[in-house]
Order: sequence, then C-alpha cells, then structure tokens
Amino acid sequence: MDAAGDARDWLGRPVDCEQCPHQGLRDEGKCRKGHSCVVDRIIKHIDRFFKAAPQLADSYLDHPYFELRAVAVKYASLFRVAPMLSDPEPEVRTMAVWRLPPERVKGLANDPDRRVRIGVAMKMQGKSLLAMLSDADHHVRALVVRKLAPELLPLAMRDSDPAVRRWVARRIVENRLIDMRDDKDPMVRMEVAERLHPARLAIFAADPDLRVRFVAAERIDQEFLPRFTGDPDALVRDMAMQRLRALDSQAPELGMAALRDTAVVDPKAL
Repeated sequence: MDAAGDARDWLGRPVDCEQCPHQGLRDEGKCRKGHSCVVDRIIKHIDRFFKAAPQLADSYLDHPYFELRAVAVKYASLFRVAPMLSDPEPEVRTMAVWRLPPERVKGLANDPDRRVRIGVAMKMQGKSLLAMLSDADHHVRALVVRKLAPELLPLAMRDSDPAVRRWVARRIVENRLIDMRDDKDPMVRMEVAERLHPARLAIFAADPDLRVRFVAAERIDQEFLPRFTGDPDALVRDMAMQRLRALDSQAPELGMAALRDTAVVDPKAL
C-alpha cells in the first residue's frame, strides 16, 4: 500500500484532502490520499482516480500539469480528445493518438517527437505506413518494417541502421532473403542464415564472422557439411563434425563416410 503521508502535488506541496473539490468521492471510497488521487503528482495515482471517476476527465484536459493532462486524455470523452493532438507536450499528443482513429492522427506522422510518430505508425496501414519508412528515427522505421507486408520489405534492405535491417531479414519474403547475404553487419547475416533454405547455406562457409558460420553449419543440408569441417574456428568445426557423427549413426553413407569421400574444402577458397 502507498504511504499517504508522503503524497505531494505536481508543485511539490503536500496533498491536502480538505482542499480537494472531490471529497464526495473520498466518502464513496473512490479516491484515497497516496493511492487514488487526482491531485497527486504520481501518474499511477492519477490513473486510479480517473479509472474510478472517468466522468471527471474532461474537466482536467487543460490542467497545467502535463502528466495529468495525458492521463485525462486516456479517459476523456472521445469528442474532446482531438484538440489534444495540438498539446505542446508529446506525452499528451501520444495519448491522443492512441485514442483516435487512423484518419484523425496521420497528420502527426511528421511530429517532432518520435514517441508520437511511433503511435501514429502503430495505426497506419498501406501507403500511409509505407511513407513512414523514410522516418529519421530508426525506432520508427523498425516498427514500420515489422508491420509492412513481407513483399514490400526489399525497400528497406539497405536501411542505414542494422537493427532495422535485422527486422527486414526476419520478415522479408524468402525469395529475396538471399539478396541480404552480403550485408555488412554480421548480426544481419546471421538472421539471413537462420532463415535461408539449408541447401543454400554454403555461401556462408567463408563468412568472416564465426557466428554466421556456426548458424550455417548448424542448419546446412547434410551433403554440404564437409565444407565446414575445415573451418578455422573449433566451434564451427565441432558443430559440423557433431552433425556428421549423428548422421553416421543413422545412415553411415551420409555421415562420416561422406566426409571420407569428400575432400575437405578450405572455406577461404570458396
């Protein structure tokens, strides 16, 4: 339970229930100092208050404390929310975006605050969503990539941020995944190796990053495993040999026998 004795308002002053205009709610058990209070500066206490008395939210939309306005928008009558898209504080605009339908908020796709733009992107579809792929912030672009149809993701394959490209590699249509095999970031290439068809993973036998080669050795079709038995890193070699031995116990002609019949390929020569 929250300590009522430390309750303070948004200006740092002690909360005085006797000066509150909502004493009737206190008598009804709908508000309590230090727990559920519209005067309190703590957001969760304000939220509890409006959850118990949402009919009062409209009257606090012009309060000077922006955190209070933001919570009030959450509970306010919908027809009163649209003007809050012009609030000077991004927290308030973000909450208004969450409340309103897509057509009412798409004009904020260029809002100066990324939190607002993320809220907008969450609601957009089609061309409006695609347009946000050029957003300056990689968090927004990553969200767009996570929502776009996989067949549109080749448009983001060359994004400047590797975190965005990793999401592209996770979702792009399989026939375009191969186009990301030479990405400069090893974590992106590893995502490619995680999804690429096992028969095509030999392209990573000479990858400069052992994590990429390890994933390839872990997933590659059994007939190409000998290409990884001569890997310069023991982890990759051990994975390839482990799989070959497992195959040998099930089908000798596909396991170690295949290794004996196949010259070990130097990955650097591929």
